[in-house]
Amino acid sequence: MDALLKFIRSLTSFSDESWTLLQPALTKKNFKKNEYLLKEGQVCRSLYFIEKGYCKSYYTINGVVKNTGFFFEGDIATNISSFGSDRPSEYFMTACEPLSVTQFDKQLLMEAGKRSPEIETVGRHCIRLFAARQETFATLFKLYMAAERLRYLEENYPFMLQRIPLLQLAPFLGVARETLSRIRNRRSQ
Repeated sequence: MDALLKFIRSLTSFSDESWTLLQPALTKKNFKKNEYLLKEGQVCRSLYFIEKGYCKSYYTINGVVKNTGFFFEGDIATNISSFGSDRPSEYFMTACEPLSVTQFDKQLLMEAGKRSPEIETVGRHCIRLFAARQETFATLFKLYMAAERLRYLEENYPFMLQRIPLLQLAPFLGVARETLSRIRNRRSQ
């Protein structure tokens, strides 16, 4: 959990005492490729700090998968709507490759936050980071065409293009796989 502690301390000052108080809320967990972290209809009661591997969030419409987010090492993954409201999730979250996470249990995190303002601050920072990232991607999709979205990923998230198969990347960018291939081919000429 060294990576998690380093991440937390990059967000805010965090004492050893708070780290000790946080421990009951944390569980190391491994998921196999294609294993669910969350299913549609379940209430999300966890934040996940990704230590190794990556996962995605998505929903399906008439059997068609619509990828909404990818989360890699050093990211916090959750379904923020369900986590915050205790309502059933409209999304799935699944491991895209073998995945190692530290899971924050919501109830235990809230209890620890009552005992330590530093823990409460960390929770707020994690949610803020998650929300900011989601807003960035939402804006990207509202304002830019597919070729511009791809360029943004190339410039800001090149590792995503190396690890996410085109079959999954295309729905994330809002285009068919063939369209994404054409965009990439045109740009490489």
